[in-house]
Amino acid sequence: MRESSEDHPDSAPSHVVTVFASGDPVAVISAKLLLEGEGIRFVTEGEGVQDFFGCGRALGGFNPITGPVQLRVASENVDVALEALRDLREGDGAEG
Repeated sequence: MRESSEDHPDSAPSHVVTVFASGDPVAVISAKLLLEGEGIRFVTEGEGVQDFFGCGRALGGFNPITGPVQLRVASENVDVALEALRDLREGDGAEG
């Protein structure tokens, strides 16, 4: 279960940074599992809208209008997240 700032109203929202972006659904799931395994909270952008516009994911695994799915973490967790995703990012050629 993912937490939100609503779950902890006394915590100030932190800046979020994209640490992974890919059009490959398997790579996105793998990245999520790696972050969860490290206990790093994250949010996704573009995941639920891939098939809503234009031709969907027909070209290149992601919708060219919405772009690839992005995983974002709090700025204080960037270094740990990038280390957790290092092998996946190098193997996938992921952006971010």
